[in-house]
Amino acid sequence: MNTRIPQLLGIEYPIIQGGMAWVAEHHLAAAVSEAGGLGLIGGANAPGEVVREEIRKAKKLTNKPIGVNVMLLSPHADDVAKVIVEEGIKVVTTGAGNPEKYMEMWKAAGIKVIPVVASVALAKRMERYGADAVVAEGCESGGHIGEQTTMTLVPQVADAVSIPVIAAGGIGDGRGIAAAFMLGAEAVQIGTRFVVSKESIVHDNYKQRIIKAKDIDSAVTGRTHGHPVRSLRNQMTREYVRLEEEGKSFEELEYLTLGTLRKAVLEGDVINGTVMAGQIAGMISKEQTCKEMIEEMMEQAGKLLGR
Repeated sequence: MNTRIPQLLGIEYPIIQGGMAWVAEHHLAAAVSEAGGLGLIGGANAPGEVVREEIRKAKKLTNKPIGVNVMLLSPHADDVAKVIVEEGIKVVTTGAGNPEKYMEMWKAAGIKVIPVVASVALAKRMERYGADAVVAEGCESGGHIGEQTTMTLVPQVADAVSIPVIAAGGIGDGRGIAAAFMLGAEAVQIGTRFVVSKESIVHDNYKQRIIKAKDIDSAVTGRTHGHPVRSLRNQMTREYVRLEEEGKSFEELEYLTLGTLRKAVLEGDVINGTVMAGQIAGMISKEQTCKEMIEEMMEQAGKLLGR
């Protein structure tokens, strides 16, 4: 598994932690990086100065590379993009949009830019504009999703671009890593499993909801308005689906979910909060350190790929 990604990013293992809003903060990012992967700080909707503080806190916990995920729809994206340069971050992943407007600034600063894509067309466009790699994310993942599965998206993107492809969506153990490599990926991005890590600041109610989840426990809301989100079923998702079926507007539905991710992550409200998690939640059965998770996954993947 000695691919281009570890060398490109200066990491030991081809594992990247997802930039999950409210979850991907300095404790988790530093723990993943210390364990040999690439930890990410999730910019989400946070102002630039909040992201700056998170970066500095992470650097106090590790001297290994860390990255930042920029949510391009954020009203603070311009400020966050500048903070990343000012704080000497060397790896950026982007989601929810097109990062072309920041490419020149980031590349001039020596930053490796890795956009998250949900289609071959966007992957090819990102390569043309200077992306160093792309994350091909299938709809099995938690949070905002596209329509293609990881199984179909990754090989098509790998065939279409010459830069490295990182697979995401539905990957949570060594079997998933091995499968991703067979599809043409050179690394994986993992989110849901790291949510239940011992270093994660997520409320224990949220962690236990994932650990106890069954294979059929995830639901997708928001498809009627073109903004699908995957999370675990609860009172909030049922209410959302009911309102969707009644034809409520996107604004009304957005109001229903306002602040609910924070409510679940920090306050532990897994009934009325948004419990974002991928379809692999049903495979997760225990809390471990990030180091234990990564070493276990890499050992399993190595055995499978060595057969």
